[in-house]
Amino acid sequence: MKRYLVRRIAVIPFLMLGIITMVFIVSRLTPADPLVSIVGARNLNNPTIVAAAKARWGLDQSIPIQYLKYMKNVFQGDLGTSFTTRKPVLHDLWDRLPATLELTSFALVIGVVGGVGLGVLAARHRNTIIDHVARFFALLGSSLPAFWAGLLGLYVLYSRLEWLPGPGRLDPRADPPARITGFFTVDALLHGDMSTFWSALRHLILPACVLGWGVIGIVSRLVRASLLDEFSMEYVRVARAMGLRERTVVNNHALRNALLPTITIVGFSFAYLITGAVLTEIVFSWPGLGSYAVEASRKLDFPAVIGVSALGGLAFLLTNLITDIAYAIADPRIRLS
Repeated sequence: MKRYLVRRIAVIPFLMLGIITMVFIVSRLTPADPLVSIVGARNLNNPTIVAAAKARWGLDQSIPIQYLKYMKNVFQGDLGTSFTTRKPVLHDLWDRLPATLELTSFALVIGVVGGVGLGVLAARHRNTIIDHVARFFALLGSSLPAFWAGLLGLYVLYSRLEWLPGPGRLDPRADPPARITGFFTVDALLHGDMSTFWSALRHLILPACVLGWGVIGIVSRLVRASLLDEFSMEYVRVARAMGLRERTVVNNHALRNALLPTITIVGFSFAYLITGAVLTEIVFSWPGLGSYAVEASRKLDFPAVIGVSALGGLAFLLTNLITDIAYAIADPRIRLS
């Protein structure tokens, strides 16, 4: 295990270097001009302003020189300065990351708990109306676009029924709690501010459910298929022949083995939720990394785009590592090599 960890961790910097290099090259090959967002369309005809902007942001140099300077700054822990916010990209990422992590964490909990429960329910009632309804619900979650589900949820639960609040992380008149973790729900609890906590929690429910619906679909189908395979095993037939209750057979015996493949899906789902929350954050005006990435792409903010891509790549690499380790711990038959 130690050798495996050392090898995997040692490879991560080289993989990150490749990710940053690829994103840098693609961003520089984009035919659009980032000066439009830097100086504005009206000032593009002013040679003095354009020359000063190019010199300020290093755009007057060749692409290889820009790359070498950028990588030098990266090795020093500097991802550059955003063209639009005029702040260090690391500052912007640190400011917006908690919002995305709070949303994706709740979405993952909803997806895993709902997916496992739905999968078990469908497997126990195979080929019945319950199974068909559960599979249809899972299929909808896996296939419906997040923006459509989000808009539909806002229309029904916010606009028509008024059960849940609208977009944003808090009510318009509510003040964010003093930052400790960046999670509004956690920070509000730590400060004993229950009104802010309930406001943040209510705003979190709908976008987390929309984002987690896709995970429910994937996890439930995997759990159902794994459970059906386990039901055909000899130890399950023996447990049933001994007169054990079906709930005991499923929960204490079959489900433990059926959940092993789910560990991999859960790990990749978390990384996917972090990088794939773009549409959900846009629909619900959620000030996280997704909305930041969209704004950076729209304005050709190269440093911000590279920073978000690097963070997303790091999330996938770390999640992959943690998933492999968790799988090996859960199943002693697995040997890491």
